[in-house]
Amino acid sequence: MSENLDKSHRNKAGESKPSDSEQGLGGALERSDEALQKEVKSDAPSPQRVGRPHSGPPRLVTVEELLETAKGVTNMALAHEIVVNGDFRINTVELAEGSLEKRVKEIVHKAFWDCLSVQLSEDPPTYDHAIKLVGEIKETLLSFLLPGHTRLRNQITEVLDLELIKQEAENGALDISKLAEFIIGMMGTLCAPARDEEVKKLKDIKEIVPLFRAIFSVLDLMKVDMANFAITSIRPHLMQQSVEYERKKFQEVLEKQPNSLDFVTQWLEEASNDLLTQKYKHALPAGGGAAGSGDAPVLTPVSVQNYAYLKLLKWDHFRRPFPETLLMDQSRFQELQLQLEQLVVLGAVLLVTFSTAAPGISGHADFAEKLKMTVKILLMDMHLPSFHLEDALTSIGEKVCLEVRSCLSLCGPSPFSTNEETVLKGQVQALASPDDPIRRIVGTFGGQSLGGCLSSFLLM
Repeated sequence: MSENLDKSHRNKAGESKPSDSEQGLGGALERSDEALQKEVKSDAPSPQRVGRPHSGPPRLVTVEELLETAKGVTNMALAHEIVVNGDFRINTVELAEGSLEKRVKEIVHKAFWDCLSVQLSEDPPTYDHAIKLVGEIKETLLSFLLPGHTRLRNQITEVLDLELIKQEAENGALDISKLAEFIIGMMGTLCAPARDEEVKKLKDIKEIVPLFRAIFSVLDLMKVDMANFAITSIRPHLMQQSVEYERKKFQEVLEKQPNSLDFVTQWLEEASNDLLTQKYKHALPAGGGAAGSGDAPVLTPVSVQNYAYLKLLKWDHFRRPFPETLLMDQSRFQELQLQLEQLVVLGAVLLVTFSTAAPGISGHADFAEKLKMTVKILLMDMHLPSFHLEDALTSIGEKVCLEVRSCLSLCGPSPFSTNEETVLKGQVQALASPDDPIRRIVGTFGGQSLGGCLSSFLLM
């Protein structure tokens, strides 16, 4: 999208674009505020926050402070999403069919355009509404221009001079069709190549009211294009400043609400306490003291941080509040958690299969790849509420035994016996329990590797 817009500004407008587009980003932030809040609410569940540990006495907060903080957090979430999600785009909001909001919008729009139609059909025509629409179109076209587009700015200002248009209307000399023709031509100059077809269709509309309605519809699409162009342009700058920017914003929130990061504190304290217990001391690095001092495990900030991220991979998102500093990535952690659970079951099935059927199949790489893809397909819907792991593992056990029997019959030293099939099916079925030893082993090693990668990535 950014390449198209850049191309349109160079080839159509004939003038170079500046390296920065902060004004465009400001518009993007404002226009996407509501859409982002809806997206965050839909992607990240909002658990009931009870039992919050208070780090300090509560203080009264004014409405102005609340609104300012909410706006700051929303802008921070938008900036974070732009940096983390390379495919982030602002899309037009489509109202649900048959919803009250959509019906009200249609009624209001119909009343407005009917009023315009009545005014233009009078004798002589009344152009009050039409002139206001031309003023809105003028401001929208000017908002698309970059600072270097002086020639285009002068053309728009000169042709769409509202005072002159009012005088022409009063004297009966206004040619509204000529104004519409200029507007369509300017839209064709400023739009992205992807919008050329929509702009071209405007030339086929002869009635004034439907033409104005279609013009505003295409202008709305162009606004979205420009916002996405601004986002793409500002992304490299945000990536350089995102860490300091988010740290500053969280500090501002913490100063206004001292207990606003209590869940982060609780999350890190739990990780630290777990590591200090004998059960989790294996996750600590060995001490690097002098000779003879021993290699006793050492509790370090890095080890606490790594283990804290491990805990997020097994987080109960619907019963426990998520750490505040990671709320913007909660949906990503949920997706990682689902992928990890799928990989753990997949790895456990493969481990059980090769342990039971070896050495007859251990040397066949093609068989291992085929078996992996088969099991992965059967676990594809693992994230759905209707998925039942026990039933899936029953099917997987049958399929695995079939594949092993087929492989051994072709190239194995001995066929797969009935007793071996029964044992393999039972071991696969036992993986349905989270406490199964093989599943726990695979989950421990896989989770530790992924947890370390997560902490390194998120703190780069």
